[in-house]
Amino acid sequence: MSLEVTWLALLGLLLAGYFVLGGYDYGVQMLQSPLARDESERRLALNSFGPFFLGNEVWLVAFGGVLIGAFPFLEGPLLSGMYAPVGVILGGVVLGNVAVQLRSRHEGRAARAVWDRLALVGGVVPAAGWGLVLGLLIRGLPLTPQGTFTVGLAELLDPFVLLCGATTLALFAGHGAAFLAMRTRGGLRERAIRAGRPLLGVAALCALAGLALGALSGVAADGRTAALLTGALLLALVVAVVALSRGGARTAFAATCCAAALPVLIAGLGLYPDLLVSTGGGAYRLAVPEAAADAATLQLLLPLGTLVIPLLIAFQAFNWWAFRGRVDGRHSIYL
Repeated sequence: MSLEVTWLALLGLLLAGYFVLGGYDYGVQMLQSPLARDESERRLALNSFGPFFLGNEVWLVAFGGVLIGAFPFLEGPLLSGMYAPVGVILGGVVLGNVAVQLRSRHEGRAARAVWDRLALVGGVVPAAGWGLVLGLLIRGLPLTPQGTFTVGLAELLDPFVLLCGATTLALFAGHGAAFLAMRTRGGLRERAIRAGRPLLGVAALCALAGLALGALSGVAADGRTAALLTGALLLALVVAVVALSRGGARTAFAATCCAAALPVLIAGLGLYPDLLVSTGGGAYRLAVPEAAADAATLQLLLPLGTLVIPLLIAFQAFNWWAFRGRVDGRHSIYL
């Protein structure tokens, strides 16, 4: 395996890990107000991810570091071309983090209601936004001969791209519902189970519609690879729905974790060996070797990557083991 492919695999691992771990954060932010009946249940919903909150965004930071260090010729055109959508997504992430942490600092019901709405927005924006970004990559970009592009409103409103955004929005919301069902008790847990099944069903329908539309209209990603991985996504969603129907919250959450990671694989493996492809299968594209840093730089970075990433995984695993029990309103107070 070449150094470029090794670093690409690490880059995909970090982004998939962020989708899995950050995804349920955004899902809980979206669901805590609609599902909770009173202030104690709202606090219970937020405290369900309290021990892991902010730590999940470390995966996004690590992804950005690997992107800049190992793929500098991808980072430039990608972030400049998608400056607006990526900026909005990061703004939503910051807004959600601030809202979740500051709501408990206010005693007034009206003030907390404002923070709850902002937390909901902070969940919706990244949940849908990352789907739009992946949809743009899978659909193809308006690349110039110089390898640059600019994403405008017309590209964002493409039906296929919108279906990708709707898929991740419903998927992350259902992922958050499965997480709440696994981490809480009582009425909140039951309502999370009831909400999770239709949300995951909507995600499956959007994914299936996106697959059909992509096949009809033509996308940059390889059709067979995209179809195979979308089938795996649909299977994971079906398993999650069945598990929730039977009260198996842990099984459902494991299935939604797999489902949350699969959009990254669809984009990465569907485009490989390219990273950026022109709309409509045009001649302009950015392949993995062209996007990567030189071999000496990748070799120099490799010990750092092989040290930091296992430590990140080990820390996350220990954190989950340490706080593996269900939360309650009296002792599990983190936020």
